[in-house]
Amino acid sequence: MGTRRDRPALLEIVVPAFNEADRLPAGLDLLCAKLAGLAGLAGRAEVIVVDNASTDGTAGIVESWDGPVPVRLVRCERRGKGAAVRAGLLATKAPYVGFMDADMATDLAALDEAIVLLREGRPVVVGSRRHGRSVVQGYALPVRRLGAITFNRIVRDLVGGIPDTQCGFKFFYGPLGRAAAADLHTAGFSFDVELLAHCVRRGASVTDIPVVWRDRPGSTFSVRRHSLQCLLDLARIRARAGVRLPVIPVKPNLPMVPLRAVFGEPSTVPVVLSEPIALAGPVGLSGPVGLSNAAALAENVHTSRAKTG
Repeated sequence: MGTRRDRPALLEIVVPAFNEADRLPAGLDLLCAKLAGLAGLAGRAEVIVVDNASTDGTAGIVESWDGPVPVRLVRCERRGKGAAVRAGLLATKAPYVGFMDADMATDLAALDEAIVLLREGRPVVVGSRRHGRSVVQGYALPVRRLGAITFNRIVRDLVGGIPDTQCGFKFFYGPLGRAAAADLHTAGFSFDVELLAHCVRRGASVTDIPVVWRDRPGSTFSVRRHSLQCLLDLARIRARAGVRLPVIPVKPNLPMVPLRAVFGEPSTVPVVLSEPIALAGPVGLSGPVGLSNAAALAENVHTSRAKTG
C-alpha cells in the first residue's frame, strides 16, 4: 500500500469515499504529490481512505496504491459521509488530522496555510468559500448556493461564527478531532455542524482560511433528496446541544511562530480548557488532553491576518 514511514506520522488526512473508483486515483495522485513536496512533512504524512460501503472498485484502488505517501484503507459499512469521516478520524493517531473530499474540489495550496496555523497552535482550521479572499468557480445551481448560505446562517452560533460549515476541507489538533469524532452522531451531510459544535463546546476557537474551490461533477448531495434530512439532523444537533451557544470570534488568539519553527516537533504544553478532552475506546489514547492555547498572551499579540466574514 505505498511508501512506508520510518517515523510516526505528524499529519493524517482522511478521505471519505463512496463509489469513487473513477475520481479517486487522480485525487490521490494530487494529494500524495502535494504532501510529498512539503519539506517539513517528508515521510511524516499519511492518507486514510474510508471506503463507505462502496459497490465499485474503490477498496481495490487503495489496497493496490503505490505512491510517495502511505495510503491505507479503513472500511465503514454505515452509509453516510459523516459516518465515514468519523471512522477515519477515530483511526488516526497523529498530532494533526483533517479530512477532504475525494474530488479535491478545494485546491491543495490551502494545505500550506492550514499546516502553518496548526503548528502555531490553532486547534481547528477550516476552508471557507465565503472568505473574502476565496475564489469560487462554478458553484452549481443558484438554489444550492442560496440553500448553503441559509443553512450556514442558521448554524453559525453552533460552530463559532464561521460563515461556511460545509466546505470539505477541515483540520484539527489530533486529540481534539478524535474526541469530537467520538461524540459524533450525525451520519449525513450535516455532520460538519455537529463536529465543529463539539470542538467549540470544548473551548476551541475556529480559524477559517481562504480557498480556491472548483465545483466538481458527480456530487452525491441533492437539494431535492437531502434538504429535509439535513433540517431534521440540525434539529437533533440543536437538541443535543441543549442551549444556544455563544459565538466565538473567528480571529487569531495565539502568538505567531517564526516560519523556521513551524515544522518542528509539536508542542506538548498543556492548557486547561473549559471542558477537558477525555478519550477512550478505539482512539488509542486515554485521560484528559489540553489544547495548545495561549489566550493569556493574546493581549501581547499583534497579527497581520485580517479575517472577513
